[in-house]
Amino acid sequence: MILIIESGSTKADWICLDQKGTEISRWSLMGFNPYFHSADFIGETLSNHAEISKISKTVEQVWFYGAGCSSKDLNKIVFNGLKSVFNNALINIDHDLKAAAFATYNNCPHIACILGTGSNSCYFNGKQILEKVPALAYILGDEGSASSIGKRLCADWIYGLMPQELSADFTSSYKTSKEEIVDKVYNHEHANVYLASFSRFAGEHSKHPYIEEIIKDGFKKFLEIHVLCYDEAKEGVPVNFVGSVAKAFEKLLQEQCSKLNINYGRTQAKPVNLLVEYHLNTLGILDKELKV
Repeated sequence: MILIIESGSTKADWICLDQKGTEISRWSLMGFNPYFHSADFIGETLSNHAEISKISKTVEQVWFYGAGCSSKDLNKIVFNGLKSVFNNALINIDHDLKAAAFATYNNCPHIACILGTGSNSCYFNGKQILEKVPALAYILGDEGSASSIGKRLCADWIYGLMPQELSADFTSSYKTSKEEIVDKVYNHEHANVYLASFSRFAGEHSKHPYIEEIIKDGFKKFLEIHVLCYDEAKEGVPVNFVGSVAKAFEKLLQEQCSKLNINYGRTQAKPVNLLVEYHLNTLGILDKELKV
C-alpha cells in the first residue's frame, strides 16, 4: 500500500493506494506541524486511529507533505513519528509548498501559492522549486491567510474597531473575552490554528464591506510580497493557488491579481487529488526504482 498525505497546520488529507495505484480509502486527520508537534505525539495520534492501525504493517511507501516541513531537522520529527507507526515503509517527508507546486502544475512553469491556515509561495519550472521570500509564520507573516484574518478580527473586536453589527454577532458566536483570546494566543499551543478558527466568521459575513476590505488588504499584501518578488510573475507566468482561504474568497483574489497585473491561473481548495495524479503520472511511485 501507498499513502499520500497533504497536511496543513489544521487538517491533513490522507489517500491510500494499492500497488496498482487504485484508491482504496481516504480520510482526514488533524494536521501535523513539526514546529508544534513532537514525534511521540504524531506516533501516538496515528496509533490510535483505527483504520491506520489496520494497515500500518502493509504500507510500503509514505509520501508526507506538511506545513513546517522545511528543513532536515524539522522533517526528522515527522519522519520519526511516522516511522514508529509505518515501520516497514519507505518514508519521504517534504514541504507542503512542494505539494502545492506539484498539484497545480500544468506542464508549464508557474508560481504556486498556499492560502490556508498559513501562506507561502514558490516558483516551479517542472524540475526545480525556487523560494525567493521566506515564510515568517503567523506572528511575523502569513499575509492573507486564515490565521492573519483571525488575528485582525480578534484585534479589531478587542479594540472596538469592528462595526457594531458585526461585533454583536462576533460576541454571540464565540462567547469569548479579551482575556481568553490573549491567553490562548500567548500561553497555549497551536495559536495559529486557534486564530485561524475565527476566519470562519469572515466567510459567514463575506459580503460585508468591512470583511471584504480585510480580505482584499491581506491578498494585496500577500501578492506584493510573495508573488511579485518573482520576475516570472511580471512576465506573465500563471499564478496558481491552493487552500481554503483562496477558494472561499476566490473572486476577491482574482480581483487583486487583476489590479496588480498578475496572471491568475486556478485555485484548488484541497490539492491532494491532483497531487496523487502527479505522483502516479510523473514521479513513478509504482516503479520499483522511484524517479525521485
